[in-house]
Amino acid sequence: MTPAVPPPFLVLAADEPERLAAFYGALLQSTPLVGSSARHWRLLGPGEGRLEIYAPSRQRPRPRGEGRLALCFSRPAGALPPLQVLHDWHAAMLALGAVAVEPPRQEPFGAEAWLADPEGNRLLLLVSAG
Repeated sequence: MTPAVPPPFLVLAADEPERLAAFYGALLQSTPLVGSSARHWRLLGPGEGRLEIYAPSRQRPRPRGEGRLALCFSRPAGALPPLQVLHDWHAAMLALGAVAVEPPRQEPFGAEAWLADPEGNRLLLLVSAG
């Protein structure tokens, strides 16, 4: 019998992993958990999803850089207009240290805004219509 393959998860290198874990904890509405060391934090997402935030080894540093991969966080608009929900969410993330990359905008599928987290990693806030 073949052992079950564990689900994949995201890892994010950070200069200040505890601070970045607090930011993503607020975004996910989840309490960050200490991982395998004081330089490693874990956030459990919905279902089996999780985000691991760690300080890279000084022997193998991970320099900051903008790539094409971004984290996307979404929520439904419910009874409110998607852009209104997004503006409130966007403002809350800016108050926690995010930086606006592109302003919130209405799209056919809902509303979206591009941000950078406190360490410059790109992320997308998406509010679906209906």
